[in-house]
Amino acid sequence: MANKPPFIAGNWKMHMTIAEAKNLATAIVKASADLLEAEIVLAPPFTALSEVKKVLEDGSVQLAAQNLFWEEKGAFTGEVSAPMLKDAGCQYVIIGHSERRQYFGESDAGVNKKVSAALKSGVFPILCIGESLAERDRDETMDILSRQIQGGLEGIAAGDFKSIVVAYEPVWAIGTGKTATPGQAEEVHSHIREKLALSYGIGPAECAIILYGGSVKPANSFALQSEKNIDGFLVGGASLEAESFIQITREAIRAYKEKK
Repeated sequence: MANKPPFIAGNWKMHMTIAEAKNLATAIVKASADLLEAEIVLAPPFTALSEVKKVLEDGSVQLAAQNLFWEEKGAFTGEVSAPMLKDAGCQYVIIGHSERRQYFGESDAGVNKKVSAALKSGVFPILCIGESLAERDRDETMDILSRQIQGGLEGIAAGDFKSIVVAYEPVWAIGTGKTATPGQAEEVHSHIREKLALSYGIGPAECAIILYGGSVKPANSFALQSEKNIDGFLVGGASLEAESFIQITREAIRAYKEKK
């Protein structure tokens, strides 16, 4: 399987004023100027997308949104469409994050509609999947992930699948300080790749980018990235400080070079 350059995405969640977002983006762009081996993506809140895009304009760091609605336009107060995100300069959009599933009741069917809408508008989906602690304790992890993959990618053709990034986020590790061990994460990532191979073939599955998310920090990023099937990270809290986010990226690059 090809060793892919690390893909490091920072999800800022509901943090950052416009001024704070611009400052953080500026610091990350400056510090990452020599980290060309990694693909770096930043996902600020909706209010800061346009201003952060200006900061990223002349560099290699790319822009993502944290959510979207599946309709292109209409009477959907408070929602944002894929064409709007494209117009704001987004290359990526996070879809199905566990916090969206947990707090806002997002279903696999709704996630699937969002994935389709993003692809239609030329925005690359970062499809999030993951199990709760109770589900892991009941040994249901692989069944839950298989269901989320099948539901989230229902009707997605192989030609479109190549534009999708998958992010495994164990719900029990998000914002808790707990992290899956490298072995636990690798076992799940291997299962995800096998599941994708059943749907799209071995070649496309091997080329798929599968990220790990869940209390990623500088101290554990090298060991996680060193695993065969982990291609990068969806970083939450540690992406709110340029120094920690850049250190995670450096450690991921170091692991990538040693895997070559």
